Amino acid sequence: MFKIPFSIPKLGPGFKSVDLGVILFILSMLYLIVYVASGWSGDIGSIVIDLSPVNLPYYALNSIFRILAAYVLSLCFSVWYGYTANKSKVNEQIMIPLLDILQSIPVLSFLPGVTLAMIALFPHSRIGLELSAIILIFTGQVWNMAFSYYNSINTLPKDLSEVSVIFRLSRFQRFIRLELPFSAIGLVWNSMMSVAGGWFFLMACEMFVLKDRDFRLPGLGSYIHTAADKGDITHVFYGLGAMVIIIIFLDFVIWRPLVAWTQKFRFDTQAGEEERESFVLDIIRRSAIVDKITLYFSKLGERIDRLFMAEKKGHSWIKFAGRLIVQALVVALLILLLVRAVFFLSGLTMKDTFTIMEGAGFSLLRTSAAILLASIWTIPVGVFIGMNSRAARFLQPVVQIVASIPATALFPAIILILLKVGGGLDIGAIFLMLLGTQWYILFNVIAGASSIPQELKEAASIYRLSGIRKWRVLILPGIFPYLITGFITATGGAWNATIVSEYVTFAGRTITTPGLGSAISVATASGDFRMLLASTIAMAIVVVSINRLLWKRLFILAQEKYRLD
Repeated sequence: MFKIPFSIPKLGPGFKSVDLGVILFILSMLYLIVYVASGWSGDIGSIVIDLSPVNLPYYALNSIFRILAAYVLSLCFSVWYGYTANKSKVNEQIMIPLLDILQSIPVLSFLPGVTLAMIALFPHSRIGLELSAIILIFTGQVWNMAFSYYNSINTLPKDLSEVSVIFRLSRFQRFIRLELPFSAIGLVWNSMMSVAGGWFFLMACEMFVLKDRDFRLPGLGSYIHTAADKGDITHVFYGLGAMVIIIIFLDFVIWRPLVAWTQKFRFDTQAGEEERESFVLDIIRRSAIVDKITLYFSKLGERIDRLFMAEKKGHSWIKFAGRLIVQALVVALLILLLVRAVFFLSGLTMKDTFTIMEGAGFSLLRTSAAILLASIWTIPVGVFIGMNSRAARFLQPVVQIVASIPATALFPAIILILLKVGGGLDIGAIFLMLLGTQWYILFNVIAGASSIPQELKEAASIYRLSGIRKWRVLILPGIFPYLITGFITATGGAWNATIVSEYVTFAGRTITTPGLGSAISVATASGDFRMLLASTIAMAIVVVSINRLLWKRLFILAQEKYRLD
C-alpha cells in the first residue's frame, strides 16, 4: 500500500513536535482525574440531574472516568485471575467454577451489598457512592476478559512452551514475552466488549433505587435514565448522541491503535496481505517520550524478574505454609457464609420458591433463544470482519459504537412498538436480551478470525478450499477456542441482561414478565433481600450447570484438539 512520507520537525535534541502532543495528552488525563475527583466531596443527597444539554460535557467526563477506572481494574484482575488459575490444577478446579458463578451474578445482585458497604466506609461524602459505581461497572466488564485470558494461555502452542523451557525463561519472562503477547488479540477485542458492557449497565450503576432511598450520580447514564423516566425522548437522544461521540473518540485514540499494534503478535511467520493501520499508532511510534517510557518499563521488568528469581531461591516451606493458611481462612469464610445464607433463606415461603422455579424456566428459554439468534448472524459477520482487514477498517468502529450504545435507553421505544405489534414483553424480552448478549460472541469471533495464521489462509487458497469445506477445515477450527469463550461469556451476559429486559420502566410505568431477572429487579427495588439472594443463587446454579454440562466440555475439546500446534 502506497504511503505519503512525512517528517516531524524536531524541537530539540531527540525531541519532536509529536512529543508536545503526548505531553499535552498526559496532562489532560491528569487534569480529568483531578477535576472529576474534586466533585467527590459533595453530599449524596444534593445531586440533581439537570437535563439541560449544557451539562452534558460535565456528565460525560464523569462517566468516562468511571468506565476507564473500572476497565483498568478489570484488566489487572483478569490477567491475575487467568494467570493464577492456569498455574495450578488445584487453583483451576476452584477458580474457574468460581468464575462461572461470579459471571452469572447480575449487577443488581452486587448492588445492595457494595453500595451500602462503600457508603458505610465514607458516610459523609460522595466517595463511597462513586467507588460503588466503579465496582459495579467492574462487575459488568471483568468476566469475559478473565475468560479470554485464561482461554488464550490454555491454548498456547506446545512448541512455544518448549522453546521457553529451552531458553530457561523465568515465570515472569514467560509471562511478559510469551503468554501476554499470545493473549493480546483476544484480550483487546474482549476489552472492547467489556467497555461496551460498561456503557450498557451505566444507567443501572449511576442511578438506582434501593428500598426507600434514591441514589444518583452525575453522568450520562443518570442523564439518560432521568430523561427516560420523564418520557423525554429528545433528551434521551441528546445523551445517546454525546455517548456516540465519546465512543468514536475512544475508538480512534485507544482501540484502533491497539488492534493495529496487536497484529504483530499473530502466530505467523509472515505478514498478512494488508496490515491494519492507525494514524495515532504511527504518531506514537515517532515519539521520543514514549520510547523513554517503554525503556523505563523494560528496566522495571528486569528488576521485577530478578526479584522473582530471588524469591524462588527462598524458603519454599514458608510459601507453602502461607498458602495453606490463606486457603484455610478462605474455606472457613465460605463455610460461615454458607451457614448464614441457609438460615437467612429458611424464611422463604412455598410461593416464593415456586416463583423462583417458574422464573428460572422462563428465563432459560429466553436466554437460549437469544444466544441461538445471536449466533446466526454474529459468526459469519465476525469471520468476515476478522479475516478482511479492509472491511475491518470501516466496520470495527461501527460495531464498537453499536455495541456500546446502552440498549436499556432504547428499551422504552422498543417496548412501545412491541406492545402495538403484539407479543408484549414476554416475546420482546428475547429481543432486548439479544441486544445485550450478541456482542460477546461477535467480538470473540472477530478475535479468533484475526488470529488465524496467514500460512493457513494461503494453504486453503492453494488447495482451493471454499464454501462449506473452507468453514469446516479452516475457519471453524481456527475460531473454535474463541467461539467457546464467546458462548460462555454470552451465557452469563444473557442472564445478566434479564434484569433489564424482564423489568422495564418508562414514563412512570413499569412493565414486567415472569423470570429470574424481573424477580431480582423487583426484590432490589422493594428491599426484599431474602428474595434477592434466593433468586441470585438460583441464577448462579442454572448458569454454572449450563457451563459445566455443555460449554466446559467444548472448552476442553478446544484445548486438546484445536490448538495452533
